[in-house]
Amino acid sequence: MKYVIIGNSAAAVGAVEAIRKNDREGRIVIISNESYHTYSRPLISYLLLGKTDENKMKYRSDSFYSENGCELMLNKTAVRIDPDKKTVLLDDGQNVSYDRLLIATGSSPFVPPVKGLEKVKNKFTFTTLDDAKRLESVLEENTKVLIVGAGLIGLKCAEGISRKKVETVCIDLSTRVLSSILDEEGSEIIKRHLENNNISFFLNHQIIELSENTAILDDNTEIPFDVLVMAVGVRPNISLLKDIGGKTNRGIVIDERCRTSIPDIYAAGDCCECIDVSSGEMRVMALLPNAYMQGECAGMNMSGADYVFDKAIPMNAIGLFGKHIITAGTYAGDVYYEADQENYKKLFYSNNKLNGYILIGNIEKAGIYTSLIRERTPLDTLDFDLICKVPGLMAFSKEERACKLGGIA
Repeated sequence: MKYVIIGNSAAAVGAVEAIRKNDREGRIVIISNESYHTYSRPLISYLLLGKTDENKMKYRSDSFYSENGCELMLNKTAVRIDPDKKTVLLDDGQNVSYDRLLIATGSSPFVPPVKGLEKVKNKFTFTTLDDAKRLESVLEENTKVLIVGAGLIGLKCAEGISRKKVETVCIDLSTRVLSSILDEEGSEIIKRHLENNNISFFLNHQIIELSENTAILDDNTEIPFDVLVMAVGVRPNISLLKDIGGKTNRGIVIDERCRTSIPDIYAAGDCCECIDVSSGEMRVMALLPNAYMQGECAGMNMSGADYVFDKAIPMNAIGLFGKHIITAGTYAGDVYYEADQENYKKLFYSNNKLNGYILIGNIEKAGIYTSLIRERTPLDTLDFDLICKVPGLMAFSKEERACKLGGIA
């Protein structure tokens, strides 16, 4: 059996480790358009901040590929799949044959068309290790940096470059920061925290025109800058499957076994969409744990097992200048709320299930809430009032505690 994986991040690692549980002999070929050992993309801001280095960013040990018998093809881009011949065409003209194929191509930065963008010399995106290196190379003290996007990518970039003592301004079309994961009150808490760390904002605005070093907003405000970072968002890389008639929406559509609509082709990670168990809707859920678990599911099924992953939920964990945020699930239903000067908590529940949560500040034991959402645990089987206030195993029945603790009551 020959397994080909397009991509070299968390989903690919999950697939390799799962394949090797069932098949120690089959060939595994990994195709990557980057030049690096597998690394954790969320850590690129910490590299700039000086909290990690390239070696510590590696998602697996140096021996990962050799130990798992992987053939690594770096700096190669897959340009087309031929599902009849079962081959992948690369940008250098090579054809790579496969028996089972995994598309784990992730996502790419979305750069909106802005008048004058081509005039900007120092412009960057911020999703890869190379992006971080190129950005760092032009930063000096008092450099004026304009970040377009006040979402997860833009704000992590702002934190990452703060060590350089630059002047950072963020602009966003939304009326609030982190609008995709926070409600209005939570967003305002984070905005104040960021402003206290010297990040300035122009919210509810967009750029009408750019010159080499100036952005003109929709109210004619002019913002001077030395460096421009486009952090508007990302789009799943779906073209490999879409171009051959595979089923796609915003992402590649997969089932609970990570199969696509084309036989022997699987997909996992940020490039695909699946059922969000917290809402019952098809969604792209671009986060590392889901990517790994989807890759694991794909690898198990590619190598002959019958394996289901049906517990995907949207979830984000982010720290900004020492303030921690974790969100998960869907914000629908009744609300449990508490807040003080440092912490903010909202739990959303209905129909005897926890649907989602927002935690800012104190994120201790957030995993318990995440588990309740993933497992769709009936709330009447535990002390919900207690778990709202103090998440912990004591809120569960004696039998459930014993199960979670491996038989120890």
